[in-house]
Amino acid sequence: MECNHRPELIAPAGNLEKLKAAIDFGADAVYLGGHEFSLRAMAANFSLPEIKEGLQIARRAGRRVYVTVNIFAHNHDIDRLPAYLAELNNLGVDGLIISDPGVMLLAQEFSPDLPVTISTQANVTNFRSAEFYRRMGATRLVLARELSIEEIARIKRSVQIELEVFIHGAMCLSYSGRCWLSQAMTGRSANLGQCAHPCRYRYTLMEEKRPGQFFPVMEDERGSYVMNSKDLCMISHIPQLIEAGVDAFKIEGRMKSPYYVAAVVKVYREAIDTILAGKPLSMERWVKELERVATRPFTTGFALGKPEETQDIEKTAPLRKVLFCGVVRDRDENSGRLLVEQRAPFGIGDHLEYLVPHQPVHTERLTGLYDAELTPIEVARHPQELVWLDSRHPLSTGSLIGKIAE
Repeated sequence: MECNHRPELIAPAGNLEKLKAAIDFGADAVYLGGHEFSLRAMAANFSLPEIKEGLQIARRAGRRVYVTVNIFAHNHDIDRLPAYLAELNNLGVDGLIISDPGVMLLAQEFSPDLPVTISTQANVTNFRSAEFYRRMGATRLVLARELSIEEIARIKRSVQIELEVFIHGAMCLSYSGRCWLSQAMTGRSANLGQCAHPCRYRYTLMEEKRPGQFFPVMEDERGSYVMNSKDLCMISHIPQLIEAGVDAFKIEGRMKSPYYVAAVVKVYREAIDTILAGKPLSMERWVKELERVATRPFTTGFALGKPEETQDIEKTAPLRKVLFCGVVRDRDENSGRLLVEQRAPFGIGDHLEYLVPHQPVHTERLTGLYDAELTPIEVARHPQELVWLDSRHPLSTGSLIGKIAE
């Protein structure tokens, strides 16, 4: 297809390892959060020195780093934000992601050199809202997930501002994220990054005159999952989104594994490059590769207007077929063995999958496994332990290993 712009592919970075995986496997940029003021409080997140280190890694690869400061701030947050924003400005990150108008005012004062992206939390669903934020000084908007491709295209035609859309990952019951359930039920506010995900709990029905008698909403002993959202997957609509003029594609998943981040980025990188080059698409293969690391069924959400079924009311069994189990740290050129930092148990006879940047996925049965002293073992059991394994594939340092579920 003819296209005069190349959309930016933005990947989640929950820690430095995930940041590196995203960059190695083709992301143009990453987004990350500090230990405070970010909507993923349960992720590892980044200290200021780690943000600096992540920025250095990205700069060496010619990539960008955006920092989320997207909580809905309370007064005590406002008191502490100026120093943090000033530090980010001094570090020279590539931009801030903000949802709160008060935080935006502070950013203009204390981090004036940093472009501001308006978070999806701000619920931008129309071109007049987009124009409002443009006049306020924003350079980019992460549009609400509730928009169709046609609506996105109209906003792009109407307002001179960059548009970013989510293309893959988990969605909450309140698609743009402003949900009160967690606060009401657990005291943990989703809008402060502490969501307990109560929309995925099991629920039953009780009639007030029959206390203690619980009835499943569905005719099913497992309870009800009426609020259990499927995961967004827009791989089949990437051509239309490019045509609509979208400037950036965003992947959700700061709390996912490095393997998940790498696998998803790898697919969308290939898809975007293939589309822009006008080459034949491999849509069926791309979908299958995404399904291998998925934990829920997929939906395209509101892409075509009226949403397709977005709630997994029967709580379908997890789709994930590959478990992240190791990172290649070195290779012995003489024996061909790989030195692997283990992350989850794997052993002799397991079917392993090797994820390598810019290469097809490799798979093989594990036939030889050794401890750090090259003593043969049957199973690698201890996280972070270094083991050697036999492999026919010439993998490079940083390649990721997954175990395929049998």
